[in-house]
Amino acid sequence: MSDLSPAFEISEPGGAKRVIGFAGDWVAGQRFPDPSELLGKSGATDKIELLYLDGANLGRWDTLFVSFIYRLSGEARAADIELDDSGLPEGARKLVELATAVSERHGVRKLEADTGWLAALGTATINTWKEVHGLLLFAGELTLGLSRLLRGKARFRGVDFGMALQHAGPQALPIVGLISVLVGMILAYVGALQLKAFGAELYIADLVALGMVREMGAMMTAIIMAGRTGAAYASQLGTMQVNEEIDALRTLGFSPIDFLVLPRMLALILMMPLLCLYADFLGILGGALVGALTLDISLLEYYVQARRAVGMDDIWAGIIKSAVFGVLVAAAGCMHGIQSGRSASAVGNAATSAVVTGIVFIVVADALLTIFYDLIGL
Repeated sequence: MSDLSPAFEISEPGGAKRVIGFAGDWVAGQRFPDPSELLGKSGATDKIELLYLDGANLGRWDTLFVSFIYRLSGEARAADIELDDSGLPEGARKLVELATAVSERHGVRKLEADTGWLAALGTATINTWKEVHGLLLFAGELTLGLSRLLRGKARFRGVDFGMALQHAGPQALPIVGLISVLVGMILAYVGALQLKAFGAELYIADLVALGMVREMGAMMTAIIMAGRTGAAYASQLGTMQVNEEIDALRTLGFSPIDFLVLPRMLALILMMPLLCLYADFLGILGGALVGALTLDISLLEYYVQARRAVGMDDIWAGIIKSAVFGVLVAAAGCMHGIQSGRSASAVGNAATSAVVTGIVFIVVADALLTIFYDLIGL
């Protein structure tokens, strides 16, 4: 096996013809000359009319040599020089012909975008309109799907609904439980800093119980499900979009909204109130642990005070919020999944957008519901 480094020799048989003879091994790991420099060494390019490539002494070569010849041919065309590669090995010539047979598709290369403020404003406006249009389109399709569901005409598999229930319910219990206990403990510590000054440590039970039942239980559960289940929905449906499975469903006459979105949305709507109650209980328990361990409040005192502070109206307020949050999280995840592009990066972007959109929806809906509760006295 040869260990020769790549080399070339330039000769001038006469007239406007130049010959470049290749020798040595032109393979990966070797240092290749620059094609433009090699062309310049062959003499004044304005006097050259024909450049002949001789591979009689060429050793080993691979696709890097073919790439080098391709770039050399481009330099020769730019200098209006005819290139004759008949002296090269047949395999190399065929690969070069294959590379030059199809011209580069227009728009493949990434162009530098205009970074002016007016262009940025126009781009942002167009992108915002596309997002709003996609949101309205999905909302309309979802409304039609729900109407078919109420009329008993929606078609989806029961096994898909069961799997969605399991994913959105029992499998979410560990993370929801852990976060809820920690949030209850944080609320208790924050309240203790102020209530200790007045000797009213017992009212920590009121603070934690009302905070968890009316607000934090539903919101923290929704945020967890947006990052966990909403992103999963977007990834699942986005991958199906990449694999053209959604197109196949449409071809077979199935509505993707009925077959894919409704089972997931119904599962999350049913599971969110139950997860909310679970989070409320564990959050109150976390506050009780702080009261018992650091504030000398017995569990019985804490229980009586919390029960006195929380009524059924407070519990229903949190449950209603959680159901609304479930609709929004499922809608955000499924919308971005259905509207995903057909590449791996597009699926990742869809999952990210689903989480961001879901959290924004949750915060906005929570603010509106809180104002509405205040208006109706709930």
